[in-house]
Parts: sequence; C-alpha cells; structure tokens
Amino acid sequence: MELAEFLRETQATVRAQMQDGALYEELVYANIVMDHMAEIGMTFEPVQCHFEGKVGNAILRLSGYALSDDNDQLDLFVSLYQGVDEPTRIPDAETKTAVEQCFRFLSLCAQGTLAPKLDPTNDVRSLAETLQAIYNDLEQIRIFVITDRIANSKSFKTKEINGKAVRLEVMDIERLHRHISEGKPRDELVIDFNELSGQPLPCVFVNGQNDDYDYALTAVPGDALRLLYEKFGARLLEANVRSFLSVKGKGVNAGIQSTLRNSPERFMAYNNGIVMVADEIRLGNSQDRMTGISWIKGLQIVNGGQTTASLYFTKKKYPEVDLSSVRVAAKIIVMRVQDPAKEEALVSDISRFANSQNAVRQSDLSANKPFHVEIEKISRTVYCPDGVSQWFYERAAGSYNTLLAREGTTPAKLKKIKDAIPTSRRLTKTDLAKYLNAWDQKPEIVSLGSQKNFDRFMAALAAPEGQEVKLPSTADFKAMIAKAKLYRDAQKLIRPMFQAFQANITAYTVSVTAMMLGDRIDLDKIWSNQAVSHELLKQIETWARQVSDVLHESAGGKMISEWAKKPECRDAVFAASYSPVATGIPEVRYNG
Repeated sequence: MELAEFLRETQATVRAQMQDGALYEELVYANIVMDHMAEIGMTFEPVQCHFEGKVGNAILRLSGYALSDDNDQLDLFVSLYQGVDEPTRIPDAETKTAVEQCFRFLSLCAQGTLAPKLDPTNDVRSLAETLQAIYNDLEQIRIFVITDRIANSKSFKTKEINGKAVRLEVMDIERLHRHISEGKPRDELVIDFNELSGQPLPCVFVNGQNDDYDYALTAVPGDALRLLYEKFGARLLEANVRSFLSVKGKGVNAGIQSTLRNSPERFMAYNNGIVMVADEIRLGNSQDRMTGISWIKGLQIVNGGQTTASLYFTKKKYPEVDLSSVRVAAKIIVMRVQDPAKEEALVSDISRFANSQNAVRQSDLSANKPFHVEIEKISRTVYCPDGVSQWFYERAAGSYNTLLAREGTTPAKLKKIKDAIPTSRRLTKTDLAKYLNAWDQKPEIVSLGSQKNFDRFMAALAAPEGQEVKLPSTADFKAMIAKAKLYRDAQKLIRPMFQAFQANITAYTVSVTAMMLGDRIDLDKIWSNQAVSHELLKQIETWARQVSDVLHESAGGKMISEWAKKPECRDAVFAASYSPVATGIPEVRYNG
C-alpha cells in the first residue's frame, strides 16, 4: 500500500471514530499510533491523557504517556494532527514547538511545581505527582511527537532536565506507514560503518547453506555500539524480543556496568555477546584488507539489548569510563526469508535459542502454538452470516498486509478483499487475549498491558503435564468473535465519555458486564448480527459511569492506570453495587 492510500485509510478511521462521538481528532490519531507502538514493543502500555495548559508564560501539552513496570522508563506523547488527505510536510519548527511544550510539562512535573496548580479532580494531577515522585529513578526518558504529516527530522538533539537525558523523536505518518505496511519497523535503521567507525567492520562472512539466512561473526567496538544506541535508542530493540533492564541491584546489567568501570579490557571475555538480525548488508575491505561490513540495513538486536543499553547508560552516568578497549562479540543473521510469517517465526526462534539470561516476549514466540494455528485456520474457512465477509486472525505480524499485497493485484481486487476483510475485522493475538481475559473477569490482568496480559493468557491455556491443549472449535471461534465485538463496541462507546484512563475503564466495564450477565448473554446473537444492540450498549454506558466512579473513589489519589493493575482494585470494583440489568435487551435471556 502506497503512503497516500495508507494516509487516507488512516484518516477514514479517525473520522469514523469522531462520528462515533470521540472528543478530539488529535487524540484519536494519537491513540492509533500509541497502540501500534505498544503492539510492536516500541513503548509500554500507553495511556491517553489530554492536557493543554499554561503556567506563567509557558504553554504545556500532553496527549499520552507510557511507564515501564518498574517505573524506570518513561515515554511522553504529544500529538500534532492536521487531518490531511495527501502526504504533507510539517516544518521542523512546528515539531520542535510541540517537543518544547511537552518538555516543559515534564520539567514542571520533575520540579514539583505543576501538581499543586492542578485541580485535585484532574486526572493529570495524579500523573504529575507520580512523575515528581519517580523522576530521580528514571533511567530512560523519551518524548514522541505524533503527527499525520511527514517530518523532515525524525529525531532531535537530546536535552536534559535535572541531569536526566531526554530523547526526542518524531513518529510521523511516513514512519507509521513503514512499520505497518512492511511489518518490519527495523527497516528504517540504516548504518554506515565507514561513517560510524571510520572503516568497514571486520567480520567473517558465511553464505547460508539454505535460503533462510546468511550470517557474519564480528566484534563491535563498544563506543560504536554506544553511539548506535544514542542515535536510535530503543528502536534498536523494535524486533520486540527484549527491553532494557534496569542497572539497579545486582542483576546482569549491574555486572555489565561494573566490568565497564573496572575491567573494560576484559569485557569481551566476560560478556556473552549480542545477536542481531538484519535485512541486508554490503561488504567491503577494512584497512588491513580483511572482509568487513561497510553498510547494514534493518539492524535489530534480538539478544543483548541490555548489553547495548548498559554501554550507553554507563558512559552517560560515568563519563570517565573508557570504551576504547571494549569489544562486543556479535553474530549478525542476515534474513533471506521472503514470507513474513516464516520470517517472524525464524526471528522468534533465533531470539529464544540465543537468549539464556532473560525471557523474551511470549507473544513473539507463540505464533506457531497449536491454539493460534487452529484459530487462524478456522478464521480462513468461516464466513460471517452474510456469507461474504470474514474475520482475519493475524497469527504472524504483517500477514494481513501480505494478504492485501498478494490478493489485491489490481484496484478492483484490492477493493473486493478490503470489503470482505476490512481492517475492522483484523484480530491480533494480543487483541484476542485482552478481549477474552476481560470477559473472564480478569480486568486487573488486562490492565497490566498487552504483553503481560498475553503471558497470563497463554499460561492459563497450558494443559497439565502429559495432556494436550484442547483446540478451539468453530463454535468457540464464533463466541470469541462475539466477545471481541462486544469489547470493541464498548471501547468505542467509552472513549468519548472520559478524558483519561479509557482503556482501564473499558476493561473493567466489560468484566462487570460479564459478571452481571454471566451465561444469560446470547453470544450467538452478537455473532449473527455482527453487532451489539443499542439496548445493550445503553446498559454498558450506565455501568461504565459507575465503574469509573468506583475506580476513582477506590484509588485514593493513586493514578488510575496503576491502581487498575492491583487485585485490590478488582475486588473493590466487583464488590460495588451496580444498576440492575435493564429489560428489553435482545442479547439477554430473561427468566420466565
């Protein structure tokens, strides 16, 4: 799909949500982008949070945020949405202004001067108080400008607040298109070792014995690896297999830091090295006429992300550390697989077998599990009641776009397949886990975020030792789709009702709906209609307002997005009183 067409489709999605009652176009667009970034592992679970204000002469803006589980990494988002239907450039001055407005927001939070100026009932106040409390412990801070235009600069010079480095990046429509259309966000990373290190990187290059991959063995200078992280940051880890782990305590990263400070010349002997995948490399000759890597495209670290990040953060914290003698052993796998599903499976396997220290994301390793294979198979054979349209279960990332490219060879064919399988009926593994866990009354697990929720979901699916997992049937698939439709319709309803924490309110409201209706709800009727009735949505709206009240009252001033993760929150919400089930809801079976 070309950029122009992708842009128009994205804008159509935004406008459809506005017609459904969303409050701000820029937040709808920001939510699309933030959800994508979370799905591919580029950020943590995002929280939509609209704030525009003025403190003195300073204008402040925020569209959302994401915090790591350990509260040591923070992403802030600010949206610049214009609603353009054709690819349009955005001046750097405009993105820089947005960066400054978000930067001021963070600065005032860190100083503790913003929270007292906000109304206690304002959801942003709890965020400001949290950021003030955790600021000294933050090890990575990023600000993203999100825009539906094309930015000339995708990143800006790192800035500092109270001794903390703040990385500044732009997620524009071009970058979003590359991620989604190609299914490989790593494609945008291009590295020229002639520029980075002054010469090609000496290596041993081995032509693959099959069509899957070639590989190279090398030793990367520590300072070069540090500079790569400085330039690309967590984008080096966008293959979704690993995130930066804290250097606090006595874990792996603390050991790395200690070696860098005390015995840098022994780093290669002590460290396990890193494993990377790439899409393309160009070979040249180093100064001693050895074969070397002069250029590489699509570099991603699938094992050793903690080593790379630790090099950067150690040098940042201890400038006296000398990295000139540091070398990091590296294996580079050059992908030759053309099929996205096979490529994802291969990258997952490389990650799983290369990694012996820290667990990788469960969703990256689960695409080939029988449960998901079976759902994919059923989704390809089961039609909606109209006999034409289908739901698409995206077992492997990018497979939906691969389908469009393979089948939509002409505009007419592309329209036909999009009509039969629209993006609104695309369902990912993490989506399904969220919908099913919410219906199973596990909103606190859903609130942990996509990956942790998926982990718990897969763990619950595991059969006892010696037994096989029961595979889903066609009837199970239809019930899953009904639950997915109910969740999505509830989400669409709830988003414009509240300015913040819509995701948490949605998860808890769906769980309360399941608690209140139980087996009385006719999921077959939702499948047959491919819709939730107006009457049921009115009931969900009533419960959503009550759920929101309980969440805020029980939080005791804590940030809702964090409180929602606690079992105590679940207990409080489920123990509350709710309006009785209204009469006349078509999907509800009434006694007598």
